[in-house]
Amino acid sequence: MSDIDVIVLGSGAAALTAAVTAHEYGARVAVFEKSDKIGGTSAWSGGQIWIPNHPHMAKGRTDSREEALTYLSALSHGMIDPAMAETFVDTGTDMIRFLEARTPVHFYSIPDFPDYHSEFPGAKRTGGRTLECPPFPYQELGDWSDWMEASPYYPDYTMTVGETTLGQPVPQPASPEVKAQRRAVDARGMGAALVGRLMKACLDRGIEPQTGKRAMELIMDGAAVAGVRFEDGSTAHAPNVVIATGGFEWNKDLVRAFTRGPMTHPVSVPTNSGDGLKMAMRVGAMLGNMREAWWMPVIEVPTDLNSMGRQLFTYERTMPGGLMVNRKGKRFTNEASNYNAFGAAFHEQDVSAFTYANLPCWFIFNAAFYGHYPFLVGGLTDSFEAGATPPQWVPGAPTLRALAERVGIDPEGLEKTVARFNQHAEQANDPDFQRGEANNDLWWGDPRWRGDKRATLGPLGDGPYYAIEVKSGALGTKGGPLTDTRSRVLNVDGVVIEGLYCAGNAMASPMGMTYGGAGGTLGPAMVFGYLAGKDAGERSGRMTG
Repeated sequence: MSDIDVIVLGSGAAALTAAVTAHEYGARVAVFEKSDKIGGTSAWSGGQIWIPNHPHMAKGRTDSREEALTYLSALSHGMIDPAMAETFVDTGTDMIRFLEARTPVHFYSIPDFPDYHSEFPGAKRTGGRTLECPPFPYQELGDWSDWMEASPYYPDYTMTVGETTLGQPVPQPASPEVKAQRRAVDARGMGAALVGRLMKACLDRGIEPQTGKRAMELIMDGAAVAGVRFEDGSTAHAPNVVIATGGFEWNKDLVRAFTRGPMTHPVSVPTNSGDGLKMAMRVGAMLGNMREAWWMPVIEVPTDLNSMGRQLFTYERTMPGGLMVNRKGKRFTNEASNYNAFGAAFHEQDVSAFTYANLPCWFIFNAAFYGHYPFLVGGLTDSFEAGATPPQWVPGAPTLRALAERVGIDPEGLEKTVARFNQHAEQANDPDFQRGEANNDLWWGDPRWRGDKRATLGPLGDGPYYAIEVKSGALGTKGGPLTDTRSRVLNVDGVVIEGLYCAGNAMASPMGMTYGGAGGTLGPAMVFGYLAGKDAGERSGRMTG
């Protein structure tokens, strides 16, 4: 192929945003996807984007550039480049306005979803920075609808986050009639809505992704990029290449070499094995943020519940009446903290024992808890029903001591921990880890107690008791080639590698260690995909008028 100006590797939100933007700026664009399906981890996700100071702030809500930068600076720990933070904040609105004016991509605010570190300066305690797309009718994609990724984590594809308990103070789920209407036109929400709209934008412009094309090597012309060589031996030539191939979380060797702690259970698409990272390394790219990931607690489940054999563990641990302990039977952190921050607790070392202090980790609950709250994002359909009990694969016992002995927890430690936890939880108090102090804790808890610590704090009642082992997982890695504010990849001397761009989880994340709020992965991914496409498109020199 020689009639291409911009090659985009990947087909998630960052990649498709880059492709559409490059085309808008006059470039001839080709998209190549390693998998047989389109959408990557973006299609498996909740589909929200976190964009501060965006143009869809709800009535009565305000935001500013200064507040957003203050928030990111407060969370930086020296890991966020101020120039990249400024670029992200300053460009988000431009990206949204471009997509809404020139493509089928449209957003609305989820006005009440708080920032994940709502107690920090510049945060939006009562929300406003998170957006999502309305459901998109996949019948508009024609035959391409069969080639789009379907999430194993959100089996009810007809819903949106805005309709759940996370979307508004009083959840208003879509009625059966509305869901039937959506199914009639194959309308999909969440990540599928976002990726479906971006895919339609590509198809409208004549950009048809080529699937089953694993990129292996960059073709160079001296110090400049000249194309890509694929695993099947074919090549594509272009003076601009955008790497948006996702992270390296499924490559055990790269995870072992770079990440700061154990990560045994990634929940992204398994094709995220670091291909883009290795291609960039071979041509001298400087790397950044390599120890970090978008951490997520995960549990193992039977494959008839989830084809991946695992599930995100987000809602359950925030509800009142449950707690998490290590092998000593001790609590070790605020169970309701945001999932990314929670992941760091799995990396704590027990120096004397020379082991990870909080792995293995167990979530402890009782039958009443199981019958009161939905488990596994609705995957266990009999949960949330009075009198229900967990399935056989969940270890249980009539007493805490018996449960501890069954799963390998110190029995005395567990009994003492539960006694102390219950004593304080009765008063909706947690002097040990301040559970319920942050607005984020309360928002993720029981919506009937929203705004009250009882949303997340309550005693563990009578037996029988159950334990689910919680694993160290991730939505994706955050490290990769270091870029400038135009998404151009820098070499080890800080010089731009001509024609090479990177975006999404393939790049060194501009967010450092933090996760600003719901959509904190996809927001920056799309902004820097937009910047990559804009710069690459302008380099093509084909835009007129």
